Amino acid sequence: MTLKICGSVAIIGAPNAGKSTLVNQMVGSKVSIVSPKVQTTRNRILGIALYENAQVILIDTPGLFSPQTRLDRAMVSAAWTGASEGDVIAYLFDSKKKSINANDRQTLSRLSEIANDIPIVLILNKIDLIDKPRLLDLATEMNKLCPFRDTFMISAEKGDGVQDVLKYFSSILPQSEWMFDEDQITDMPMRLLAAEITREQVFNQLYQEIPYAITVETEQWEEFDNGDLRLQQIIHVEKDQQKAIVLGRGGDRLREIGARARAELGVIFDRKVHLKLFVRVTDKWKDDPLYYAQWGLTDGK
Repeated sequence: MTLKICGSVAIIGAPNAGKSTLVNQMVGSKVSIVSPKVQTTRNRILGIALYENAQVILIDTPGLFSPQTRLDRAMVSAAWTGASEGDVIAYLFDSKKKSINANDRQTLSRLSEIANDIPIVLILNKIDLIDKPRLLDLATEMNKLCPFRDTFMISAEKGDGVQDVLKYFSSILPQSEWMFDEDQITDMPMRLLAAEITREQVFNQLYQEIPYAITVETEQWEEFDNGDLRLQQIIHVEKDQQKAIVLGRGGDRLREIGARARAELGVIFDRKVHLKLFVRVTDKWKDDPLYYAQWGLTDGK
């Protein structure tokens, strides 16, 4: 009988380092949204990847940055909490950055303090966008700042090197029975996943015009006898001007957001999805813990 392997890997790093893209690549399906805007992952998301006899539970965390609002503080707190829950910590770094900044150094310093207690690996991402000599210098410099167990160089978007990292994770995780069913890819409630997919489409289409003051709530979820799914969602914004941007002229932008989200949801849920979207002005929702409690975030005071 083949012994099973199961354990968790916390993926941490600065905003837009590619954590969600890496998790989605390893899982083989979208479980975490990807957007040109940074700081789009707000909660700890579990992606479940399989490699031979290993079930690798990937904890996709919010980006590490200097928090300004209560929501920001809750996101950063969730990231470090996610890191503490992993059997392994993977620090993902955007290698196309010109230098290691103060926030990066602060993170590396904090990681170095726990490196004796938990395996920590360095993953340099976006290696297709940087010269090899600079890449090697970067790896050397970062290993001086933190005693990483191993270093990997990948392109999460293209998938280059991703399977090597997944194979490595499976080799160092403990022997254990699997925690989830073989066909399960995430522990995220389906209502929340549906809301995240719509939020991704808002960012992808309006990321140069709309700020972070936006969230999506799945208000209604109805399954029909024929297998179809009907969803009603509310896009919360903070100002009337933002509502006008999301709606577009005659509601054309909202219709386009809905069409793209509907198509994506249909693929993820493998059924026909009927989606109705509304836009509501909800003043200062970012400072109200009741709104972001739906993501499993605690008050970031």
